[in-house]
Amino acid sequence: MDELFNKLDLVPNSEKIYKTAFAHSSYVNENNLKADYERLEFLGDAVLELISSDYLYNNLDIPEGDMTKLRASYVCEDACFKYASDLGFSNYIKVGHGEEKDGGRFKKVILADIFEAFIGALYIDQGFDKTKEIVLKIIVPYIDNPEVTFFSDYKSILQEYTQTDRRSLKYVLINEEGPAHDKKFTTVVMIDDIKYGTGIGSSKKESEQEAAKDALTRMANNK
Repeated sequence: MDELFNKLDLVPNSEKIYKTAFAHSSYVNENNLKADYERLEFLGDAVLELISSDYLYNNLDIPEGDMTKLRASYVCEDACFKYASDLGFSNYIKVGHGEEKDGGRFKKVILADIFEAFIGALYIDQGFDKTKEIVLKIIVPYIDNPEVTFFSDYKSILQEYTQTDRRSLKYVLINEEGPAHDKKFTTVVMIDDIKYGTGIGSSKKESEQEAAKDALTRMANNK
């Protein structure tokens, strides 16, 4: 992990927290360890949103709605997967034997989650200012590159559409299957209690985005 630390100009106070950030539940269970990355992921998600929000507010003179959409594109699963891949996180992730055979160290959902866990570990180990410095070093080159786009925030687009007509919108998880390390989630999106779209993804967030995308596609085709 020293190569990663050097690349980010990071001198850890304790490497233990980073080892936890890179430990998948399958590895933790096989080795009887105390914690995997999931609690750190929860923290890192909030820290990443705050830092990106602060950067957009202070550097771009655009309305709140546009900032919300732009932030969503740079903290989404696709974006976090890209950051983690480009930093070589697959070299450091620890997974169990079954997950290793299944290519777990290269799965989008795992890499994206562990990127957020790494940010959580940074925050605990280094404090906010150093974490902000490192996060901006990672994400700003992507923000400044007009050729880099990650995804459209389909949920926000659908939300705007329904708000215009004052229609109710909700996402309902209808199925969750597969082992803990390789789950598949199925979500339907309901507008005024009518199903408009269905989405399947490796996380709840991804399945909701896919459901919103499906709904928007169907609505466009029915015009």
